[in-house]
Amino acid sequence: MTRDGRLERGEQSRRLILRRAAEIASAEGLESLSIGRLAGELGLSKSGVFALFGSKEDLQLATVALAQQSVVDEVVRPALASADPLWTLCEGWLSYSERRVFPGGCFFASVRPEFDGRPGRVRDAIAEAGRKQLSLIARLARDAGLPDPEQLAFEVVALLDAANAASALYDDASAYDRARVALRARIAMPTGTLSSVATPNDTSIASAGSSTI
Repeated sequence: MTRDGRLERGEQSRRLILRRAAEIASAEGLESLSIGRLAGELGLSKSGVFALFGSKEDLQLATVALAQQSVVDEVVRPALASADPLWTLCEGWLSYSERRVFPGGCFFASVRPEFDGRPGRVRDAIAEAGRKQLSLIARLARDAGLPDPEQLAFEVVALLDAANAASALYDDASAYDRARVALRARIAMPTGTLSSVATPNDTSIASAGSSTI
């Protein structure tokens, strides 16, 4: 095999490993990743996987980078090319979670709680992805002439995270429709008109909330 062929084969293996790593991490967290587990699941040698990544932390960082690039390709680029980028971005994020591009839903919503109190390179990478999300929403809100874009960005991310969490915890896809209603109200309607927005005819979340915890 030529040197170029070996490099291409190594890159294919790297992509395969990282895709599986992101799938696992979206449901079980980044700490669940190990070189041995990935080698076993994918039928690769541990030494081969180790040669590609070197350490668990490097594997985690590469997995975060792959997940971020997936969001850019699936959500951000289509939104920026649309006539209504802010709404398209919100809808794209909801659809990304709803379609289970990764089995656990939103990759970053799954891994943030693991590292929010743990300084280090992995936390820095996750935090930077979150800052980019907030910054992009705020910029698009500013471009649309909406007031207080930073506050709006905070609320939008909160709604996206809530929909992802509710869909996973309650196995309830109506959470995405509820988030769409709330996002449209927040982005497009003046203050004081939220009561006029229709809500989905589903009582599962309300019923769940009525139970004593």
